[in-house]
Amino acid sequence: QVQLVESGGGLVQAGGSLRLSCAASGVTFSVNSYCMGWFRQAPGKEREFVAAISENGFSSDTADSVKGRFTISRDNAKNTVYLQMNSLKPEDTAVYYCTSARVYGRHEVRKTALGYDYWGQGTQVTVSS
Repeated sequence: QVQLVESGGGLVQAGGSLRLSCAASGVTFSVNSYCMGWFRQAPGKEREFVAAISENGFSSDTADSVKGRFTISRDNAKNTVYLQMNSLKPEDTAVYYCTSARVYGRHEVRKTALGYDYWGQGTQVTVSS
């Protein structure tokens, strides 16, 4: 069983930055193989893809809406994934969820929610104008 705990959310003014962290337990990244992702859900909207990174960290992808502003990274030695968010906009306001998918050595970067197995509880990010 994988547990994911997000942290780093909060209230920030437009143009500001935040770094989200996702700590995984119940799994050892250096031994097992997990693609990791971030999704977000704003009130009244569907959950949407934000960013994902392959199990070895060599490949990643971000949604067009955040490209050039958000960066995903991971530290397998710490079992942690990060989402650096710069130049935040009010439309980035949402609950951000960390998620993992066992990929068994495949260098996958998954962009659909159905492709993931475990989810964290989410962390609120609010960007004021």
